Amino acid sequence: MSGFDSFSTDFFQTSYSIDDQAQPYDYSGRPYSKQYGGYEYSQQSGFVPPEMMQQQQPYTGQIYQPTQTYTPTSAQSFYGSNFEDEPPLLEELGINFDHIWQKTLTVLHPLKVADGSIMNETDLAGPMVFCLAFGATLLLAGKIQFGYVYGISAIGCLGMFCLLNLMSMTGVSFGCVASVLGYCLLPMILLSTFAIVFSLQGMMGIILTAGIIGWCSFSASKIFISALAMEGQQLLVAYPCALLYGVFALISVF
Repeated sequence: MSGFDSFSTDFFQTSYSIDDQAQPYDYSGRPYSKQYGGYEYSQQSGFVPPEMMQQQQPYTGQIYQPTQTYTPTSAQSFYGSNFEDEPPLLEELGINFDHIWQKTLTVLHPLKVADGSIMNETDLAGPMVFCLAFGATLLLAGKIQFGYVYGISAIGCLGMFCLLNLMSMTGVSFGCVASVLGYCLLPMILLSTFAIVFSLQGMMGIILTAGIIGWCSFSASKIFISALAMEGQQLLVAYPCALLYGVFALISVF
């Protein structure tokens, strides 16, 4: 063991001594001014955000009772002071029975002056009812023509929509065209109702059919003229309307 002790002390001989640890050096080789234990890091020259300099506020709440940061809004504040202020459901759906009745009277009375503000609405509740009624009267006469009624209505509305946008200066929406043409289908329902009881293929049927076509086309052209401010162009608008309602009359007669 004595030889091992002498070997270990002779093998690790170096010029380094423990006294050199008292003077540490940095990466550049310059000695530090202070010892490791008492070293104070110098403040680096740079920007320190002010929020980092502020101390955190102590938590004043309780563990099982956290502070209320969000106040839930009641349903009453969303829908107004009370539910009585809300509009009726039919008004939200765009169904106004007063306007439907006024449009129906305008169609039934061709000489009555049409109200352009009411006629310019896209009300499709009345036209859908009249289309169903027209198909139902044809069904009672032994003619199942629901597909033809809706198909011809869609093609006719599209054609009149394009034509009126070319003729008028203000333009018109597709819903307004469909609404007016649907309301003016009401006299055609009377024709299909007569077809249930009487035959329309005689002379009286031809005269009645021609009168119904003129009634529908005159009412539709009157409403379009008043709604789109197209004075002096009623005959130009009535002609394509007569062609459309003439197709419906052919379905009713034959």
